[in-house]
Amino acid sequence: MPEVIFAGPSGRLEGRYQHQKSKTAPIALILHSHPQFGGTMNSRVVYEMFYCFQRRGCSVMRFNFRGVGRSQGVFDGGIGELSDAAAALDWMQAMNPSAQGCWIVGFSFGAWIGMQLMMRRPEIQAFISISPPANIYDFTFLAPCPASGLIIHGRNDQVAPEADVQKLVDRLSAQRGIKITQQKVEGANHFFDNHLKELKQHVEEYLDMRMPPVEEAAS
Repeated sequence: MPEVIFAGPSGRLEGRYQHQKSKTAPIALILHSHPQFGGTMNSRVVYEMFYCFQRRGCSVMRFNFRGVGRSQGVFDGGIGELSDAAAALDWMQAMNPSAQGCWIVGFSFGAWIGMQLMMRRPEIQAFISISPPANIYDFTFLAPCPASGLIIHGRNDQVAPEADVQKLVDRLSAQRGIKITQQKVEGANHFFDNHLKELKQHVEEYLDMRMPPVEEAAS
């Protein structure tokens, strides 16, 4: 899996990128959790999502927000991190100008950033938000939400409680023209400790609905 360094708004950004041979392969960008609470592109949730999309035949990237790992800059409360995500998507689109499909996947803080990016980039056709911290960040900018997607969270999440995520799901589900799929993982905490298998299973099932597996895509 190639390491990549690309230009961001505050200097170089470090990522991992897997390129597919097909020029029309969809692209997927994976965003990690809060940089000031241990979030990196190498967290297990982000790592597993990266490989879920790679197995689907997508060109996929995960990267470190500014100030994390070898990425330059300092934490900017979300504003700069949104610009980082936009720069990562720009880089991916330059590498894949004929891509058919664009996904954004965010974990926790990354879910908040990813949904903001989706509002600004109409080419993003689908999203997966994992443990969205609806109790901490304002998601009311999703009015209307421009694409259908999956929201998945643990029922034992003490960081982003189930009741707050449910309010977000209910608000989005009331909007016309999109479909919000919700999955609750019994017993799982914010980081899906000991429940990664269930997380991956729900994501794979959702991808079965939205895009064909690699074998079908190649046939």
